[in-house]
Amino acid sequence: MYFALFILLLLALFCMIFSCVRRKKIIRRIKCMDKCQKCSELSQLAAPFGYDYHCRDGFFSSTLDAWQKDAGYTWLYDYMAPRFQMVFDALPIYFDYRGKTWLIELWKGQYGINTGAEIGIYHADRLLSEDEYKTAFFTAVEDYEMLPCTLRLCDETENECIQISERHWWLTIFLPGLFTEPSNLCLEVSICFPTTQMCDAFYDGLYNTGYDMKDISIHGHCLSFLFRTGKNISFNLSTRFWRCLSQFLNRIFCKLYIWITRPFLCTEDRILFLYYSLPFAFRRLLRLRRFNRHCHKKNGCHPPKCYHTCHTREEDES
Repeated sequence: MYFALFILLLLALFCMIFSCVRRKKIIRRIKCMDKCQKCSELSQLAAPFGYDYHCRDGFFSSTLDAWQKDAGYTWLYDYMAPRFQMVFDALPIYFDYRGKTWLIELWKGQYGINTGAEIGIYHADRLLSEDEYKTAFFTAVEDYEMLPCTLRLCDETENECIQISERHWWLTIFLPGLFTEPSNLCLEVSICFPTTQMCDAFYDGLYNTGYDMKDISIHGHCLSFLFRTGKNISFNLSTRFWRCLSQFLNRIFCKLYIWITRPFLCTEDRILFLYYSLPFAFRRLLRLRRFNRHCHKKNGCHPPKCYHTCHTREEDES
């Protein structure tokens, strides 16, 4: 019995030494990489999941050829989301245009250990009645139907904002390792339409959700407004339970992510450390939305806004 106990202790000691050596090796590997290498590798790692990494501001965003485009959209996605640790406020805007019912929907909230926001542009293959909205399947718009959009996500408690602008079918911002309650987020949205008729149709759809005219700004074919909280939305008991449980778990996992990646301060360093140390956790990080692409490679690399913070805590202590 003593011999078996000795073997177990020896194995435990060996595992601790191996883990410590491996950890230090990973830290050295990341420290030896320059900014361009880190950004390029993160973009390549994220591409199969349908995302690109924006190194300057430290967030992930969806690519134009993301595989999620084939999944389209149905109301069931939003209903099931809290059961998969996605807790957000949603604002679906339905409107009819050129023989089809369109859906432009906004989301803001917590996606696992990521704080994020989305705008998705879809349409059905025909005109729908209001009773069909929750049962219909909407397909993502084609490339020629994509719209120029701007998302500016602000944390009203911290008074911090981040912005992205692009012509897209599904424009997103996902900030890893940040926990936020959806009610504390404000989303500033601007969408430009190809025709006055489409802009007016969207305006009518937005007005039907409960927005007042004073909350909407129109400049030419571009329409802007703020999305703070879901309007006219109430959750049943089951959904409220899953939202509370998921937020509780999200908060814990965010703290765990920060603790595991504590040798580093920069987002790209933390994510690479997570990938090299716990690949399964990295994959979990990028399972952001709904249910082999060529690797995307950046044409250029940009320094971060606070480059001097890109170091390890070990350097601080020394």
